[in-house]
Amino acid sequence: MATVRFSGVNKSYGSTSVVSDLDLELPDGSFTVLVGPSGCGKSTSLRMLAGLEPVTSGTITIGDHDVTQLPPRDRDVAMVFQNYALYPHLSVRENIAFPLRASKTPRTDALRRADEVAESLGLEKLLARKPKELSGGQQQRVAIGRAIIRQPSVFLFDEPLSNLDAKLRVETRTELLQIQRRLGITSVYVTHDQEEAMTLSDRMVVMREGRTAQEGSPQDVYAHPVDTFVASFVGSPKMNLLDGEVCDGIFTLPSGFQLAIGSFDGGGAVTIGVRPDDLVPTASDGAGDARVTLIELLGPRAIVTIDARGTALTSVVETSRLAGITEGAPVTLSTRPGAVHAFDPDTGQRRAGPDNDGNRSKR
Repeated sequence: MATVRFSGVNKSYGSTSVVSDLDLELPDGSFTVLVGPSGCGKSTSLRMLAGLEPVTSGTITIGDHDVTQLPPRDRDVAMVFQNYALYPHLSVRENIAFPLRASKTPRTDALRRADEVAESLGLEKLLARKPKELSGGQQQRVAIGRAIIRQPSVFLFDEPLSNLDAKLRVETRTELLQIQRRLGITSVYVTHDQEEAMTLSDRMVVMREGRTAQEGSPQDVYAHPVDTFVASFVGSPKMNLLDGEVCDGIFTLPSGFQLAIGSFDGGGAVTIGVRPDDLVPTASDGAGDARVTLIELLGPRAIVTIDARGTALTSVVETSRLAGITEGAPVTLSTRPGAVHAFDPDTGQRRAGPDNDGNRSKR
């Protein structure tokens, strides 16, 4: 196990900068997820840590060792890829044992250790099978087993679950987290799926255009996004972001639609953010300024799309509270206390928010 550090790391391809001034410290034993949209530099950062991409400038250390110029084989890392990369002619047992065999471990010892790892992953009944005889989830567990058997200082995961169907992805995600917790090995995981990042990580790094936009615990990043980019990227459905004016605790959209957001430090132009879970629609007897346009039922919850004088808003409502809320019906909107985020409309940076009292929208 080891602490991983990126210190002023840059990566460029010619004049194109892919990663800029990356400074990160990933604590020993942590499970860190790098998350962001395509092209943000997360996979490149992982590949530089693995030694698969050279660093343009800066240093990378694992524990007390500067590994910036070391080849992959000398970094004591194990990587699990998106496409599994199993040897089709080898059995499950032989695939898992391969790293030990490659390091000249006696065959008997390597296969014994492979059997132990396979049992920990629930693969003991599949040891004689070839990769083509396995499901996608089973193949991914074999790839994880091949990484585990080396007992490296750092695990690296490059979108390892993206090829699995939704149900299997959730199951394998749980297994992966349990394995990491049991072994306590520092792990770095790359994904574009923010839900996956929230679920897996104890440390989350949101990247944008080759830089760190925000890092911290998943809950802190979700509850206190530093800017509108993080606010809209983290969370599903995404946060409602609205540009308008605030005066005396009343937020007004350009269309004239108003929403009470509580006492506010200052006034004037502002961008407010409200999570769909915190936007509460209530059936209205009057015509109203807000009207339900779509209801998507998801078992115990429903995603409700609302038109507020031409502005589309999203609310997440428990199905037991949908009484009177139907497609085409007028609604009154309110926000949960303390739930409104405020951002500078020019820079997108977070600013002091309102002391929200959950008042209702004005008509």
